[in-house]
Amino acid sequence: MSAAATSAIPDLLKQCATTVDRALDAYLAKSGRAPARLAESMRYSVEAGGKRLRPALVLLSSRACGGADAAALPAAAAIECVHTFSLIHDDLPAMDDDDLRRGRPTNHKVFGEAMAILAGDALVTLAFEILATQSAEPITIARMVAELADATGWQGMIGGQVDDIDGESNPPHRERVERIHAMKTARLIQSACRLGAIAAAAPRPAYDALSQYGHELGLAFQIVDDLLDVTATTEALGKRAGKDETSEKQTYPRVFGVETSMSLARQAVDRAKAAVAPLGPVAEPLADLADFMAQRQS
Repeated sequence: MSAAATSAIPDLLKQCATTVDRALDAYLAKSGRAPARLAESMRYSVEAGGKRLRPALVLLSSRACGGADAAALPAAAAIECVHTFSLIHDDLPAMDDDDLRRGRPTNHKVFGEAMAILAGDALVTLAFEILATQSAEPITIARMVAELADATGWQGMIGGQVDDIDGESNPPHRERVERIHAMKTARLIQSACRLGAIAAAAPRPAYDALSQYGHELGLAFQIVDDLLDVTATTEALGKRAGKDETSEKQTYPRVFGVETSMSLARQAVDRAKAAVAPLGPVAEPLADLADFMAQRQS
């Protein structure tokens, strides 16, 4: 990746985040009949920031297919609601039991466990309300709802979380860790790319290219996440470092070791870039983003 691309990606992500944050703020402002404490809890986690990688991928995938941001923005906001829901629930004592997320106390530490559960529930339902009430064609809305539901549910992210919990304290197992990463992390990242393609009414070859890109990028992202848990500090991560090892989770470093895991992440990035290469120059930001994600430090 060139030095110019290295410097451009953080700015590109910030621009996408600003666009999505405005949309999220507008959706959350419609909280008139909701209990004030619930709305506050939802906002607390949504407004905590983060990379906004998934909504950025919706926008960038749509652009790579000639789509407009306005058409992709509801899906971008919706997938960030789902992602935030997953983080709130992931931090709960019954799950990973974390006290810190994005550099500040986790939702249940501030609002209590019951409110954190309900805030997560409310965010995932808000995601589908956003999709269902946008101004797209009914067939487009139906495809988006089906795609995000599949990525989120029992055969996607939530199913992956079950495998993750069941795998704790078990001997490292290659097939298990690959399945967990594919479902828990890669599936939602893939969904972001698919949603962008759907929003842009992309032809099938472009949709398939972005689908493959998202899968490979998601694998690379989670492998790097596993590596950072071993190599980075709590301050750099904004969450507790070393928790995967403490919980004896199924991670790539536990199964393959650090050096091999780094190589596998790089291979996944290369496959992601190859997947979108046929789309031409319009996909260069996606290729640069894949390189950038492989080198991230938090």
